[in-house]
Amino acid sequence: MTGPTKPTPTPTPSPVSGIVLAGGRSSRFGGDKLAARVDGLTLLERAIAAVAAVSSEVVVVLAPGDERALPAANVPIRRAIDPEPFGGPLVGLLAGLEAAREPVTIVVGGDMPTLSPDVLQVLVRRLVANEGYDAAVLVGRGETRPLPCAVRNGAATQAARRLLGDGERSLKALIRSVSSLSIAEGDWRPLDPTAATLHDVDLPGDLPESSQT
Repeated sequence: MTGPTKPTPTPTPSPVSGIVLAGGRSSRFGGDKLAARVDGLTLLERAIAAVAAVSSEVVVVLAPGDERALPAANVPIRRAIDPEPFGGPLVGLLAGLEAAREPVTIVVGGDMPTLSPDVLQVLVRRLVANEGYDAAVLVGRGETRPLPCAVRNGAATQAARRLLGDGERSLKALIRSVSSLSIAEGDWRPLDPTAATLHDVDLPGDLPESSQT
């Protein structure tokens, strides 16, 4: 199932930035996967729409030289440039965090076409309600998933800079390095029974059946 063509906006819980990581190489897909369409919208447009439904701004992190047009939304959409071409998701995340204006940020991948705004909102609300944590992540099939996640901008920015200085490039390393709140499946799956929020696209076969490239 692909879900609705456009995610239904839900009330914004508080001022929060959204970051959409869209600077990857798409090498396994064989082309620009972010331009592949699902029910009339590109993968990137769908990810932006879902994040915009729960954010007061959206920062889209793009590779250097990527001048693609960004869609309009109910909140400001801004672009940030990944300073290192295809340097890994942690490099892109840091670029997004440095551009974000709010203290709490929801982070997703641009290749995640079936994000549930309700689940994203759970991540934000749980993090805001638990001041002792600097990140909130979902547990899926017994594993902690790095995306989507909610982070406190200050702590995540400091951790990302430190990890990159040590040569680390993965988002999992960031989640491990800060105090992270894991949200059990039973707390979010009722909002997203098929766990579509966790789905990302690496290969053409990963696209939902109704898609068109």
